[in-house]
Amino acid sequence: MVPEIPSLALLASALLVTAGCTAGQAGDGRPAVQERYATLGEPAGTDMAMEVDTAIAGVVRDIDPAQIRSTDSTLVSFGTRHTLSDTLSDTRGNGAARRFLHAKLQGYSEECGGCLKVEYDAAMIEIRRFPSRPVANVVNVLAWLPGKDAKRVVVITGHYDSCICQTDHEDAVSDAPGADDDASGTSAVVELARVFSKRFPNGLQATVLFALVGAEEQGLLGSQHLAQRLHDEGYTVVGDMSDDIVGNVESDDGQVDSTTMRIYSADPDNSPSRELARYAVALGGMYNPDFRILHVLRIDRIGRGTDHEPFVALGDPGIRTTERMEALSRQHSPRDVFEAVNFGYAANIARLNAAVIGSLGLAPPSPDSVRARRRPPSGQSWDLSWKKSPGAVGYEVLVRSTTSPEWERVIAVGDTTEFELGAQLDDLWAAVRSVGADGHRSLAVVVPPSRGPRPPAVRGSGERSGGQGVGASRPARGSRS
Repeated sequence: MVPEIPSLALLASALLVTAGCTAGQAGDGRPAVQERYATLGEPAGTDMAMEVDTAIAGVVRDIDPAQIRSTDSTLVSFGTRHTLSDTLSDTRGNGAARRFLHAKLQGYSEECGGCLKVEYDAAMIEIRRFPSRPVANVVNVLAWLPGKDAKRVVVITGHYDSCICQTDHEDAVSDAPGADDDASGTSAVVELARVFSKRFPNGLQATVLFALVGAEEQGLLGSQHLAQRLHDEGYTVVGDMSDDIVGNVESDDGQVDSTTMRIYSADPDNSPSRELARYAVALGGMYNPDFRILHVLRIDRIGRGTDHEPFVALGDPGIRTTERMEALSRQHSPRDVFEAVNFGYAANIARLNAAVIGSLGLAPPSPDSVRARRRPPSGQSWDLSWKKSPGAVGYEVLVRSTTSPEWERVIAVGDTTEFELGAQLDDLWAAVRSVGADGHRSLAVVVPPSRGPRPPAVRGSGERSGGQGVGASRPARGSRS
């Protein structure tokens, strides 16, 4: 006799019962291991458990497309802003452009009682991309909005130089309008300086640096100089956003997207840059929910780069904030014209910048020396510890699966510097962030740190044991995060 085969329905029921015991609940009624972290604290949500601040919302509302348009128009009128172009003329070339930007920022400073400290930041730098290797006077135009903490700085960059690199990298004479690349980003940064100087003439908790950098098209020379200067002078860079090409909405093949921007952030998944991107995405949804953000998990477009990279190379959080649709046929050519820029769209990217600058600028510093240590004897929970952050009134622990792109749980732990995480960190990411008296959150500091393969053990030395404690820290200066 052929044995009776159980029906598919019965098999499915058996599998569900088994799954219920392993994935949902242990045999004695305790939560299963896989779900322990999912019961901790509260759901993080798309806003990462942050709150809208009315003062920051005011800055976001004040961003004016007409102001961005006006600045962009003047920059384009200088014909070319090539790094090696005319520096003496008042109507054409790189020199005219930087003097215009300096004067515009100085005017905003006068309107706010001198709240902005405007300066030229110059350096003689060899352009190694050119066969002749000329030495150029690379000049950044900076506007500082000093905060209560003069050495902790939030940076926003846009590059004001232009080129017709599609034709000739070294052509410093022909017209190179660069209306989108990157007069649009430069004009957005200028508008951010205007609005923050008006709304926060006494500054924020952190210092804000509005940086219009030069010689991006020759290899990020201005931003490399600036990032190194900030480190050499002892500043802590809270984060850098690079506004590069922020005004185009139609690609060469006719695709149009005026409601989405892109944010690029560097690997690995627990890098400071990735945390800055998560922070920005959450704030964008809070302050401008109709404008979507595509978070791309790489440092920049394939084979491309811009001015956040020197900051990332020094271990600082850095992201690229940019348009969704590029017109590659117009970039680096005489066809990058003013008429093709959508300034309402550029203003929406600037609004995202404003939300991030305000939130980071008003938050306390991130916790320092965050560490995780396996708790004996079972090792199924971990002790987290950190140093107290100036100005913080409490801390939160964030938790997510290693396969989740966003934080899933947030645990308010109060004004303490240690916490027992009742979940297996071997299978998760965890982070700690500071909370200020007004509810602003810092960037999260993630544990464990990423690492590569261990080197082979020396013959005869025995098995390499590894430590039971791990710490989170920024990469050494000069390394990539």
